[in-house]
Amino acid sequence: MIFAFKIGFLEVTWVDLVDISLVAILLYQIYKLIRGSIAVKIFLGILSLYLIYLIVRAAQMELLTTILGQFMGVGVLAMIILFQPEIRKFLLLIGRSTDLNRDNIFKNITNWRNEHHDDFDIHELIEALKTLKATRTGALIVFSRDIELKFYAETGDDLDAKVNKKILLSIFNKQSPLHDGAIIIYKGRIKAARCVLPVSENDNLPSYFGMRHRSAMGMSEVTDTLVLAISEETGRLILARNGKYLRSLKLKQVEQRILEYLHNEEPKTWEEMPEETESVEEIKTP
Repeated sequence: MIFAFKIGFLEVTWVDLVDISLVAILLYQIYKLIRGSIAVKIFLGILSLYLIYLIVRAAQMELLTTILGQFMGVGVLAMIILFQPEIRKFLLLIGRSTDLNRDNIFKNITNWRNEHHDDFDIHELIEALKTLKATRTGALIVFSRDIELKFYAETGDDLDAKVNKKILLSIFNKQSPLHDGAIIIYKGRIKAARCVLPVSENDNLPSYFGMRHRSAMGMSEVTDTLVLAISEETGRLILARNGKYLRSLKLKQVEQRILEYLHNEEPKTWEEMPEETESVEEIKTP
């Protein structure tokens, strides 16, 4: 065993340094996942109980040690139940970062699939977005590249319709029975409408975010999708991805982001856009 250095009577090896570094990275990733959500408070509560358990055990308080020991014995199961969304996001993060996703063979398969199934007229979608923003009509659109999203599609009404301006405006018309909820676009077609999406529990979202925007964020946190939301009150448009959002985008930029996602050419990370006033040009009546 090769020693790196000594601290008093402790002999620290290179393996110990690697071990500590990996644990630090793991804890940082966990912190990033639960930052800003109610899970932080739950995690701190469990951590506090564990520290109390260590203290009472060191003080040889047998009764209290036994009670807390029984609680800590089922702690792993309790954490799996309580942190199920965070664990799911963590596993999804690992899956996204694997090199297998960037292998040439898989790229070719992806490109073949996109060529045949994601081939819808993006300009029809953008024209619909222009009208929706100008008339301040609320909309929630989920783009799925690899996952059929059966669970979420089954919460709404099955459509399997072509993506075009007239259908989109008809669905999100305020008098339409399908307008309340999200539509899911998969393999170039509208698979379902009036779908129910999970709402984000992130406490750091802007106060002006309504239910549509929070649903867009929530869906992007738990699935590998791109979600577009338009506010009914303000006409504000956001794109949500991986728990982050972009706002103040011109429709040309929105089109570019959607195409990048569908063709698996998007940037590795998304950063929040600065708080700016939306362009007047973007919300003009077409």
